[in-house]
Amino acid sequence: MELRQLRYFVAVAEELNFGRAASRLLIAGPSLSQQIKALERDLGVRLFDRDRRSVTLTPAGAALLPDVRDLLARADNVELRAARLSGTEPVRLGYVSWLPADLAARTASVAQVHVDPWVAPSHTQAERVAEGSLDLAVCWVRAADLEEHGLRAALLGADRLHAVSAGDTVGEVAARDVVALLDDDTASWSSWNLYAGQFARDTGAHTLRIADGGITGPAFFDHVRRSGRPVLRSPKDIIAPIPPDLHERPVVAPEVYWTWSLVWRSDETRAAVHAVVEALSADPGDLDLHRPEVWLPAGDPHRRPTP
Repeated sequence: MELRQLRYFVAVAEELNFGRAASRLLIAGPSLSQQIKALERDLGVRLFDRDRRSVTLTPAGAALLPDVRDLLARADNVELRAARLSGTEPVRLGYVSWLPADLAARTASVAQVHVDPWVAPSHTQAERVAEGSLDLAVCWVRAADLEEHGLRAALLGADRLHAVSAGDTVGEVAARDVVALLDDDTASWSSWNLYAGQFARDTGAHTLRIADGGITGPAFFDHVRRSGRPVLRSPKDIIAPIPPDLHERPVVAPEVYWTWSLVWRSDETRAAVHAVVEALSADPGDLDLHRPEVWLPAGDPHRRPTP
């Protein structure tokens, strides 16, 4: 008697049809029938009465079904516990544009982290964690997002944002003299629009509405050339090379930072997920975000409360 045969028994008992059970189990119908017959021989009882038109459980089959389900559940639990102990339980991780460089090294001993190939905006990845298609995500979130979606967050990293400008002027630029782009495509740029809008309100920076996805890529540099002012650069495009006719300039008064959070469900119970959270958030490094020169938007979960 094998666990595989017991799973076959449960499938046929639930479907009461060998064809449907075979499709559910992804095996051939004749093979399923042979395995059930072998199980009946091993147990010494007939489990099903079957003819050309119907399949029914025998009294012995009906009596054994609850015990078999319990046995399979306990077997699954043993496999799950073993996976947790061996660090091979899969954990699904989504991201936007940045991941810790040492992610694999930090998590290899605690879980099998699968980085989801669908790279999506911050608000989308947070929603995917909330609804369960991801276990974790590295994204930008506000405290209100965490509360709305039932999530928790740990700080993983932060990017200091610079401006890009045309012309001969180089060096630092005051935040009030910077332009922040806001894209009409809110499905893609909701998080950035919230962030950039708050930045402009807090610092006196200018805003410019666009509708061409030019927050990043070549279209961004075209907006810089046309704007006449330095344009704040999105963290999603932070490592793209600057064209030779443009300059990257540090933004000051204040220095502008974007935080990256690791988010997970508040009611998460899986040990492997918590182990990954602990492994990744244990030492984010000296990000020094609480200096008076640093700007983080109101509602950033990692901003120090104002006294």
